[in-house]
Amino acid sequence: MRVAGIGFQRGASAASLRAALASVEPVDRVATAAPKAGELAAAIGREVEGVDVAGVATPTQSQASFVAHATGSVAEAAALVAAGQGTRLIQARKIIGGVTIAVAEGDEG
Repeated sequence: MRVAGIGFQRGASAASLRAALASVEPVDRVATAAPKAGELAAAIGREVEGVDVAGVATPTQSQASFVAHATGSVAEAAALVAAGQGTRLIQARKIIGGVTIAVAEGDEG
């Protein structure tokens, strides 16, 4: 199963969020930090899994992400958590139009 993890600041445009997701399609699921799941789902018109990203180790580090969410990358952490067992990051975070996106693959599905 392929999961896109998305990190974004409040007020990110729906067009930017959709463009970031389109850059990594196809994915089976989309995930973000739990408090932002509803906002993201409404913006992209797709179900979004909200996950707890605090304390999840990520290969890349953003100080802003660490301060706000206690993880180095919301996108990477959300993708890793939502992908479940046997998870591996297949695309480290990248920033597209102010939206951070990463992709993980896992054995659950």
